[in-house]
Order: sequence, then structure tokens, then C-alpha cells
Amino acid sequence: MSAKIRLQRHGSKKRPFYFIVVADARAPRDGKFIQKLGTYNPLTVPATIQLDRQKALEWLNKGATPTDTVRRILSFKGVLYLKHLLRGVGLGLFDDAAAMEKFTKWSAEHEAQIKKRQEDALRNRRARRPMPGRRPERRTEGDSSAS
Repeated sequence: MSAKIRLQRHGSKKRPFYFIVVADARAPRDGKFIQKLGTYNPLTVPATIQLDRQKALEWLNKGATPTDTVRRILSFKGVLYLKHLLRGVGLGLFDDAAAMEKFTKWSAEHEAQIKKRQEDALRNRRARRPMPGRRPERRTEGDSSAS
């Protein structure tokens, strides 16, 4: 039996919401699954991802293959980087403490980038929204302040 880590669609029409699950490769997309690893909501800006890193790492080490989208999600959450670091520990390139130090450093930088993206998205959303109680100014063809 080959296991796949993939998305299972939920939500209504044009409002997708996904569960990240481990399922038999022969099972239908929304059918029977082995274990639920997390959720993915692509409608929020940026997309909301809840994921159990330990379970995902265990399944990757057992040989489960992620789909393309789930591979990007796992990479975004740092699961593939953690797997890479643990492989280096297994090969004797560095010790466990150094691997965890590298991962926590990467995780802190990554969280800062995510927070910055969220703030930028919020700022852009506020800038596009018109001020309540004010009319937007109209420009005429001969308006000299536009130059």
C-alpha cells in the first residue's frame, strides 16, 4: 500500500477549505483516509495553514509521498527542511542540537516574513477601502494638481 499526503476538499461551492490527510493512493479524493494532519484555507490573505509537524515528519519518514500542493505547504511550514536537517544528523554531518538551532533560527526568520506579509496585506486592504463619510475627489481634465 502506498500512502499519499494530499488535500481533501471541504467547504461549499467556490468557498474551498481543505484537510491535509494521509490516504491510500487508490482512495478517492474526498474518501477514506488514514490520518488527518491539518487544515488549509486558501481564502485568507495569506492562506491559513494548521499542520502537525511531527505527524507529517513521521509520515514522510515512513515513505508517504506528498502531492505537489502539499509539498509546497510542507516546505512553507518547514517540515521538508526539518527532514533535511535530520538526515544530516543521521549521516553524522552535525549533531542534533545544531540541527535544532538551525531550524529555530530559520523558523524565527520565516515567522517574521509571514508577519510582515500579513501587515502589508492589511495595509493594502485599508488603503483600497474608501474613508467612511467622505466622497472621493473628482478630477477634471484641466486639473493642474495631477501633474
